[in-house]
Amino acid sequence: MNILITNDDGMDSPILPGLIRWARKLGNVTAVVPRTEQSGMSQAVNFTQEVEVKKETVAPDVTVYAVDSTPADCVRFGITALNEDYRLIISGINKGYNLGDDIVYSGTVGAIFEGSRLGIRGLALSSGREAGLAPLEHLDKVWGFICENRLFEHCSLYNVNIPSNAKGFRITAQGGMFFSDVFKPCGENKYIQVGEPLPRERNDLSFDIDAIRNGYISVTPLIATRTDLSVFERLKTAVND
Repeated sequence: MNILITNDDGMDSPILPGLIRWARKLGNVTAVVPRTEQSGMSQAVNFTQEVEVKKETVAPDVTVYAVDSTPADCVRFGITALNEDYRLIISGINKGYNLGDDIVYSGTVGAIFEGSRLGIRGLALSSGREAGLAPLEHLDKVWGFICENRLFEHCSLYNVNIPSNAKGFRITAQGGMFFSDVFKPCGENKYIQVGEPLPRERNDLSFDIDAIRNGYISVTPLIATRTDLSVFERLKTAVND
């Protein structure tokens, strides 16, 4: 199996070499990552400027293609320029959870959406900001859970969040707002966006936020289409015919 790895934390992510080494157990690995951090870039691509791509060594046994653009562009380069037949895209492991409504901003998740557009299944991996290299210890269990339950037979995209002391798995849905964000003044005519996690308002382990807060690995099936199919089915008959 040919595997494409990317992230939105950039080539200096300390967990990237470990992820690449682990993924080699599954197949042939190509890593194409942003040169610098691209958090919050979602599925953005660059149509207006030249993009520099260089091979870089990030560990003694790990070489990556460093792309001066977004995670989605890394996926596009890996597929269209390197011309490999990838069967899986792994994005991450992100430093910071991608939960609830915040996944729409995530470059980690945006990368697998871009891969899905090009017909490739994807796995977005995230963990807590203070987790360090600990999530690597859970990857065998995560992959085992996916294979044992044949998850890719049901959906081609999954968003996986891994707490450091995981006690099990939960299949989850997006859990709504995770952060409350505001623009904070930081100088003359300058602001920065800052946010605080919202307090838990429910204890429902079927949602990703609650599952993580209770120590479970959350596994959320995703879909890339923006069409509300239930409304479409009703209106196409009522309006089109």
